Amino acid sequence: MGGPMEGVRVLEVAQFTFVPAAGAVLADWGADVIKIEHAERGDAQRGLVRLLGLDVSSKGPSFFPIMEGPNRGKRSVGLALEKPGARKVFEELVRSSDVFLTNFLPGARAKLAIELDDVRAINPDIIYVRGSGFGVRGPEADKGGYDSTAFWARGGSAAGVTPPGAEQMVRMPSGAYGDSMGGMTIAGGIAAALFKRQTTGETSVVDVSLLGVGAWATQFSVNLALMADGPLPVAEPPRHGSATNPLIGAYRCADGRWLELSMLQPGRYWPEFAAVVGRAELATDERFDSVEKIMANAGEAAAIVAEILAARTYAEWLEVFAALDGQWAAVQNSWEVGQDPSLRANGQVAPVVDADGVDRELVASPVQFDETPVELTRAPQFAEHTDDVLRELGWTDEALIELKVEGAIT
Repeated sequence: MGGPMEGVRVLEVAQFTFVPAAGAVLADWGADVIKIEHAERGDAQRGLVRLLGLDVSSKGPSFFPIMEGPNRGKRSVGLALEKPGARKVFEELVRSSDVFLTNFLPGARAKLAIELDDVRAINPDIIYVRGSGFGVRGPEADKGGYDSTAFWARGGSAAGVTPPGAEQMVRMPSGAYGDSMGGMTIAGGIAAALFKRQTTGETSVVDVSLLGVGAWATQFSVNLALMADGPLPVAEPPRHGSATNPLIGAYRCADGRWLELSMLQPGRYWPEFAAVVGRAELATDERFDSVEKIMANAGEAAAIVAEILAARTYAEWLEVFAALDGQWAAVQNSWEVGQDPSLRANGQVAPVVDADGVDRELVASPVQFDETPVELTRAPQFAEHTDDVLRELGWTDEALIELKVEGAIT
């Protein structure tokens, strides 16, 4: 069974993760995504070997997760858009595409003649999609941005998770954190634009900024601040639990690992929690025998919960809490996320074979259709499909050689 985007062609002129991640999602959904990379330099992200203090390439010669994640399922064409001979190739690719996807800045788009009017002059029906740092209007329309700046810092997340008086700002929990959310957002916008074109015949310009995605992610707090007409007060969180509920918040186990509780109805779940942890008497304790008393004495109850959970290890509590109806979660590291049984049962950690024939795994995009996990194919090697794609468009081998001699293609 083909994906819902089967038959859709996406032409991507983008690099790094934010916008290419959208192309990867569309490829997961069945689109034919052609990635244009500069004929000599390729996607700049191919040159990264360490990021956030970590090696981002494998010990083998070809598997680079930093490229595989946002580029799996695509075809790569090496094309020097600044070369005259490349223009005809570009125009043919535009004519045969449904979507044009880019994160190039306005100056670069103008220099390469890939602005909206340039592309629409070739294909009036194409959906034109721009990913930006700070939006396409306003004083920063020409300014580049990464997710650490536009999404994390400017969008409110960094301030939201950094405690008052901290000596260091809390960093993003993962590389490409905002980029990945932004790519998913762009993919959704493209799907809506394709639906509009199919039903009305009208095409669209789709714009998504990292700053906009960051503000959307923190909208709860931003909306409250807008209502209050000023910054929100900085509340000092209690050491354990919340101000009115001991069954909310993170608690440390005996071995230093953490569990997150989120039982929003303390009156309902307190008796069950007490029984499961072997302290059934807490359910009838006069301090906690009604929801009103639990809320009034939440600090005292939370201290008891903290003492209970600190008495056993993380692994022991995972086994005990398996029988708990109340909402809780293990605080997992990246390896544990990759082994998560629910992710694996739903095919959201998917197999892929790399360019050397080695079996690998990648996280799949989170949307599934018809209860069917996606089937991933690896990211392309640099300019791997140039000849194939151009032959599909009608170029002969002799014409390909001429373009290569000129340096227009790889």
